[in-house]
Amino acid sequence: MKERLQKIISARGVTSRRRAEELIAAGEVLVNGQVAILGQQADPDIDVIMVSGQALPVRSELVYLMLNKPRGIVTTLSDEKGRDNVAQLVADCGQRVWPIGRLDMDSEGLLLFTNDGAFGQAVAHPRGEVEKRYLVWVRGFSPEKETLLGRRVTLDGYTIAKPGIRVVRAQGDRARIEVTIHEGRNRQVRRMCAMAGLKVMKLLRISEGGISLGNLPPGSWRYLTPNEIQILRQEGK
Repeated sequence: MKERLQKIISARGVTSRRRAEELIAAGEVLVNGQVAILGQQADPDIDVIMVSGQALPVRSELVYLMLNKPRGIVTTLSDEKGRDNVAQLVADCGQRVWPIGRLDMDSEGLLLFTNDGAFGQAVAHPRGEVEKRYLVWVRGFSPEKETLLGRRVTLDGYTIAKPGIRVVRAQGDRARIEVTIHEGRNRQVRRMCAMAGLKVMKLLRISEGGISLGNLPPGSWRYLTPNEIQILRQEGK
């Protein structure tokens, strides 16, 4: 059955659908010896598809897992600066997987991975409004700044949904705050804090789409349960 090339490439675990589109646009994908174009369809059971000089892998087992990303690890599959990356932490899962969304290098906590392109795109896309919860340790706290943090603000031309704010503990100008957002804008929580006049000391993602990090140790990963996968599928619709 014919499907769009980026969907086929993603489903075979080569890379994400967005990255597959970039490879097609760069002329890195061939179908039956001819350079493919964006929007082209193919039948992986009939056509010979090459990606960056490599034959398309056979259909792989679909994998869904979570990692507790430590601080100082970059959310990339490889890094031109030679820094430690998240791919190294999940390399023993048995399949080539990629992260769903991102956590910046200085942030920690729950990071989802898969080789199911459609699943990853549904969960990661901002329009899916998959709820994400963070614990944020801040300096410069005051009740007035708590109010500012709970505002709807505009990031990258997009006005975010009203975030959930709960002060877990406050002492002087330091506080630990639980922040719940419904998008995945770049460095969203850090930018929200900066706009409220708060300095982030530590940021930990504790749940996404109702899936909790729990007591998973930093640097460790585990497979998602069938129930967790189903919950995320529903959240991403």
